[in-house]
Amino acid sequence: MIKVYGIPNCNTVKKAFEWLQQNGLTYEFHDYKKKGITKEKLQEWSHHFGWENLVNKKGTTWAQLSDEERQEITNKNKAIKYLAQNTSAIKRPVIEAEGKYLIRFDEKQYEDVLL
Repeated sequence: MIKVYGIPNCNTVKKAFEWLQQNGLTYEFHDYKKKGITKEKLQEWSHHFGWENLVNKKGTTWAQLSDEERQEITNKNKAIKYLAQNTSAIKRPVIEAEGKYLIRFDEKQYEDVLL
């Protein structure tokens, strides 16, 4: 089973949905804007991707932080606390598929891992 985590109106998530559908793959979607995300799940992802790779520093949520607030996010625990409270700042999508983990949309990586 493939589980996709993200926000439905995100263009990158839409690309992932489209790719999955075009390749005949079924998936379950977890909208963490509506459902939230646990700190435990963020810990798990941090283990696979590194906490630095979970934080979307190109998005508007990050951009709205002051320089001082950004400088406060200096380690895994602080990042997880921030991301749990600001799910829009998580890079997306995150995909879990039978013990494999993907972050962002990368067609080649999706082909290698999911097909």
